[in-house]
Amino acid sequence: MKKNVLDFNDLAASVLDRFHELVGRKVSLQLISSTNTDSENNLKGKVGRAAYLENWITTFSSLTPGDTAFDVTFDWEEEVGVPGAFIINNFHHTEFYLKTLTLEHVPGHSGPLHFTYLVGETPGPLLQYREEELVNLRGDGSGQLEEWDRVYDYAYYNDLGDPDKGQDLARPVLGGSSDYPYPRRGRTGRPPTNTDPNSESRIPLLMSLNIYVPRDERFGHLKMSDFLAYGLKSIFQFLLPEFKDLCENISNEFDSFENTREIYEGGFKLPDGPLLKSVYDNIPLELLKELLPSDGEGLFKFPMPKVIQEDKSAWRTDEEFARETVAGLNPVIISRLQEFPPASNLDPKLYGDQTSTITQHHIQNQLDGLTVDEAMKTNRLYILNHHDSLMPYLRRINTTTTKTYASRTLLFLQNDGRLRPLAIELSLPHPDGDQLGAVSKVYTPSEDGIEGSVWQLAKAYAAVNDSGVHQLISHWLHTHAVMEPFVIATNRQLSVMHPVHKLLQPHFRDTMNINAFARQVLINAGGILEATVFPARYSMELSAVMYKNWAFPDQALPVDLLKRGVAVEDSNSPHGLRLLIEDYPYAVDGLEIWSAIRTWVEDYCNFYYASDDTVQDDSELQSWWKELREKGHADKKDKPWWPKMQTRKELIDSCTIIIWVASALHAAVNFGQYHYAGYMPNRPTISRRFMPEPGTKEYDELGTNPDKVYLRTITARLQTLLGVALIEILSRHSSDEIYLGQRDTPEWTADAQVVEAFDKFGKKLAEIEEGIIRMNNDHERWKNRVGPVKVPYTLLYPTSEDGLTGKGIPNSVSI
Repeated sequence: MKKNVLDFNDLAASVLDRFHELVGRKVSLQLISSTNTDSENNLKGKVGRAAYLENWITTFSSLTPGDTAFDVTFDWEEEVGVPGAFIINNFHHTEFYLKTLTLEHVPGHSGPLHFTYLVGETPGPLLQYREEELVNLRGDGSGQLEEWDRVYDYAYYNDLGDPDKGQDLARPVLGGSSDYPYPRRGRTGRPPTNTDPNSESRIPLLMSLNIYVPRDERFGHLKMSDFLAYGLKSIFQFLLPEFKDLCENISNEFDSFENTREIYEGGFKLPDGPLLKSVYDNIPLELLKELLPSDGEGLFKFPMPKVIQEDKSAWRTDEEFARETVAGLNPVIISRLQEFPPASNLDPKLYGDQTSTITQHHIQNQLDGLTVDEAMKTNRLYILNHHDSLMPYLRRINTTTTKTYASRTLLFLQNDGRLRPLAIELSLPHPDGDQLGAVSKVYTPSEDGIEGSVWQLAKAYAAVNDSGVHQLISHWLHTHAVMEPFVIATNRQLSVMHPVHKLLQPHFRDTMNINAFARQVLINAGGILEATVFPARYSMELSAVMYKNWAFPDQALPVDLLKRGVAVEDSNSPHGLRLLIEDYPYAVDGLEIWSAIRTWVEDYCNFYYASDDTVQDDSELQSWWKELREKGHADKKDKPWWPKMQTRKELIDSCTIIIWVASALHAAVNFGQYHYAGYMPNRPTISRRFMPEPGTKEYDELGTNPDKVYLRTITARLQTLLGVALIEILSRHSSDEIYLGQRDTPEWTADAQVVEAFDKFGKKLAEIEEGIIRMNNDHERWKNRVGPVKVPYTLLYPTSEDGLTGKGIPNSVSI
């Protein structure tokens, strides 16, 4: 794949490359023998004579980026024998990305050549080359890394703050301490800041696309991750100051729900003048159509989110609020209530009594005739618990423009399988000190008058908690951040010839790239995330505190469901688990996908590893797993829960978790964002005022204009526009996406049994798709799959077209 700029091949480079061809500076390939050694070269495999790519000058690539195929003809050399590797040299002006090399008609060898070897099975003449390649990829740990480097190394998250620009932009280093443990990121090696020797200096916002990632992790073509960097940079850099002026002129508030829908229905006109001029001057033309969707009238408008497409107000119902805990974009938090009233795990010495103030009196008459005890015994009570995780940070968070609570939401499982909210408790730290416990108030469902409006606000505060935890923990920390060490360790310790490298590599595509862009424009001090989620400047350190609870084995879906108490072990049920909420779309579809991944991984690993001994004797595999624990997730290295990597089962379980997190878990928490949260009143990300108290002007206004009070409490117009622009980019599939059960090239392996197992995996995923469609159409039986808003649950539907589809499981965390 030739290098290109934005969405077009680099024509100037193309001309220079042709000139280099004419003067003999070409692309050469040399085969390395897997059978014969060179006595003059440390007994490494003999290297053949150079052959050159043919017809470079006359092969014209299409204007848009894509693959180009070339022939190369090697002269047969008896002393090289059977080749097992090759050296490629590019003497052109411009780099290209080499995807595949297929060798045909090798004398004395029928069929394709195998390049997949465990270390112990590698032909002797290739062993030194195999080791040298890994040494090169590890680098020497020093110096600033440049665009052309292929070096994988580790660093702390010490580049989010910008202390040289002022203390308000200083942020703690994440990773390497007991206060702020964190997964490691890829090292860039930039010099430290002047103000703080422990913080790494940042590159200017305008240079965001140049942030270092190892060369093979950044593809030349413009996929959506580039849009993300460009798009966010553009929105933030050029539109933000203008938007601020604009919002001051037209008020930073939405006055009614009709008003909130204008950004999708009619669009809003961007005033002529400096705003549009700065847009056109600074955003590449190819991006304008993506970033400024326009109907030709100069109106700026967003696509209609599905949550308000069929029914403009169904999102406000209690049923939809509850349904989104099992079929929305954060279906990984709900747990079964195991004690009443709900207790706290916070240290009472530091935080006093944090036990819930919800009593039987609050919920007794809503349990369909059951007592609280009976409802618990029959697995009918559930909780959305954002109390313990937020309470220690709440005092600090409320010093910012955010004004919010820690929340506990109780839910009841009805006879027809739907959930219903019973009570929401909103808690603040005691004004006289944390050790005095919490000050809490409990709200119960009401439909009419001021009580009805107060209940809608209570649901909004619970949704704000859930939105922030979703974006920072379920999405960023538990998929993006925890995966990066796996990408780095795999490239440093497993040769490209290693079967586990070949198994996992598709699930790492673009992850380092997108995470580097995120550090640059999204999760950095003063970045878009701090501007749009409620923990504001404390967002990332809150995620570090939450990482303390992360454990690798718990990321397996069955383990997670058991831990949250929403399933029990049952050998008679499919997958060995019985769901206590039978109609739990995320868990139902997730278990099918999990099981398909596990079967594929089992077939694959059992083909290459004949026994547990082969796992133990695989030196690369053992180095990989050791480095992953001791360097990649170093702050967790002494935890007893890490698999020991001594058995085939441990290898299969670990690889299944890695693939599940990178593909299905990320898809479940990412690609539904626009359709549920693109309409901000449904999933507000910020609350700016506390609940109105009786006797105040705001409380009285709940009687006369409740919608206005609601909209002035949640995310303001500017943050809404920023947030919606962000999640629209995050929720899109790029046109070159590769989905679960697909590979980017059919020549990825020559082992027929593995190809057959992979085909079986693809067929199983197709069956799962049919099952999802069938269940989504059976509204009588599966009420949580579509709900009052009439949005079918398709987030774990494996394939998709490009764009904003709300379905599709890409192989990797690529946006």
